[in-house]
Amino acid sequence: MSKQIIHTDNAPAAVGTYSQAVKVGDTVYISGQLGLDPKTMTLKEGFKAQAEQAMDNLQAIAEAAGGSLADTVKFNVSLTDLSDFATLNEVFNARLSAPYPARAAVQVAALPKDGVVEIEAILHLS
Repeated sequence: MSKQIIHTDNAPAAVGTYSQAVKVGDTVYISGQLGLDPKTMTLKEGFKAQAEQAMDNLQAIAEAAGGSLADTVKFNVSLTDLSDFATLNEVFNARLSAPYPARAAVQVAALPKDGVVEIEAILHLS
């Protein structure tokens, strides 16, 4: 099975040696997204704004792959402070509906560009 590289200008360009997403068959693996504005490549201010922007970036990439956040089967979230977990749930609740995808959330020491949250997603397109 071949892999297709997914790219959109509606999400931040990769800040390293990776693709925004890779599609293999009906599965899309979206790289971790920070709260970077895709036009200015600057971080939004504060946890909630960064989490919302990260979700916007994921949505843009999902759409470029032919799907949406509703096609997500798994999110992986890295936070620099687990005290932001309740706010993370608010952001997810505003964007998703039941049945919810699987999710992992872990606290990390640091993230690229001094971000406070990074979210990656795995989609299954049917």
